[in-house]
Amino acid sequence: MLSPGLPQGAVPKLERPGPLRDRVYEALLELITTRALQPGQHLVESELAAHLGVSRQPVREALQRLNTEGWVDLRPAQGAFVHEPTEEEADQLLTVRTLLEAEAARLAALHANQADIDALDEIQGQGMTAVAEDDVDAAVALNARFHAKIMEIAGNAVLAELAARVDRRVRWYYTPIARQRGHESWAEHRELITAIVAHDEQSATRLMREHTEHTRRSYHARAKS
Repeated sequence: MLSPGLPQGAVPKLERPGPLRDRVYEALLELITTRALQPGQHLVESELAAHLGVSRQPVREALQRLNTEGWVDLRPAQGAFVHEPTEEEADQLLTVRTLLEAEAARLAALHANQADIDALDEIQGQGMTAVAEDDVDAAVALNARFHAKIMEIAGNAVLAELAARVDRRVRWYYTPIARQRGHESWAEHRELITAIVAHDEQSATRLMREHTEHTRRSYHARAKS
């Protein structure tokens, strides 16, 4: 059910009480975005329920919600499968991400204070360590934190809300190329921090646009290989 190599017990049992169907939804979404559940993989309700320590009903409800949101495909007489994104879907999502992130970088360069810079530096250091240790899961999580911090520094609530809507799908697309992007991605982050420190809005915008475009091209190159 889960992808090969997933350590036994890696999927924690969900604690009761609480909105169980929501917690099952979150657990399954996390497994999908981190690619523990691979695109195209068959999702068997009974197996998912056993791994999560719940009955099949909240799993069924979570799968229906994930289907509505485009993460899962429900096929008549076949069951549920992790959605396989098309090239067009990926391109549209990553193009929108470029627009949002470029504006966030501009605003971050305008508003950043020393505490903000220190926070970016800390994430940057942790990210470089994760890459050096070939810890892909940590590198992906830290990459998301870095971009979220820039969005926070930007200080535009509407922009942040829009970015949050695409964040998980960005992680979904980024995970399979995280090792490939590796040092290059974090070197680009360093250049971006330098532009933000200098309050250089134009350079920050350009660097972020180039950075996100590199990710988009890397994803497409991997999909075609």
